[in-house]
Amino acid sequence: MRGRTVLVTGASSGIGAACARHLAARGWDVYATVRTPGDAPEETTELLLDVTDANAVASLSFERLDGLVNNAGIAIAVPLEDLPPDELRRQLEVNVVGQLAVTQAVLPALRAARGRIVIMGSIGGRSALPFLGGYAMTKFALEAMADSLRLELTADGVAVSLIEPGTIATPMWTKPQPFADRVGERYRARIAHFREFAAGRAANAVPAARVAAAVEHALTADRPKARYVVGRDARIRAAIERLPNRVRDRVLRRALLGD
Repeated sequence: MRGRTVLVTGASSGIGAACARHLAARGWDVYATVRTPGDAPEETTELLLDVTDANAVASLSFERLDGLVNNAGIAIAVPLEDLPPDELRRQLEVNVVGQLAVTQAVLPALRAARGRIVIMGSIGGRSALPFLGGYAMTKFALEAMADSLRLELTADGVAVSLIEPGTIATPMWTKPQPFADRVGERYRARIAHFREFAAGRAANAVPAARVAAAVEHALTADRPKARYVVGRDARIRAAIERLPNRVRDRVLRRALLGD
């Protein structure tokens, strides 16, 4: 019996590594893309790939592929006023353009296997928070990408699912943030409040393994969901977005900024 094959991008750490390990442990042949040699999980086949390198992406070659997990992504926490345009472009290139380029490159192999595409979005694709506007822009774009691809590929038998995690146990808020020294004085107290709130949430974050389980369901279920909301805080944020805009903004300002 032919083993199932899956390509996981951005598999060096966090959610990508958790997905790669989870699927490998369940018998999948996992091709894990990383940018630094030796960073892929041991039980996977390492592929060196920068998703923004058009030539490298075009060289991806599979005869058949049962699954693609588009996970590569970056996040920069800074007020939009202080976000350098080049850094916004970089986030868009990695989080959106790169994901689409990889998808385009392997679609023939996915069609051959009637495979699945899983896009790693975020509840931030529905709920844009302060200081994460650039990141949210990319995740809102992935919502559109998933919706369009799902309709375009139905006739080929290729299902498309979007994963929308909330706060996940990753080190984003414990790492030094780029451009922190550029932030104006008007934002400093509010950012400090936001970081304190985010760090408290991170202490009770959903393990990345929960996201990996949702990815497995999207890849294997007879009727995969179009969207998987993962984590209690993701469900709360989805509910907050259904409030009238003024109420929504008041709730978020009080909770996140101390206003």
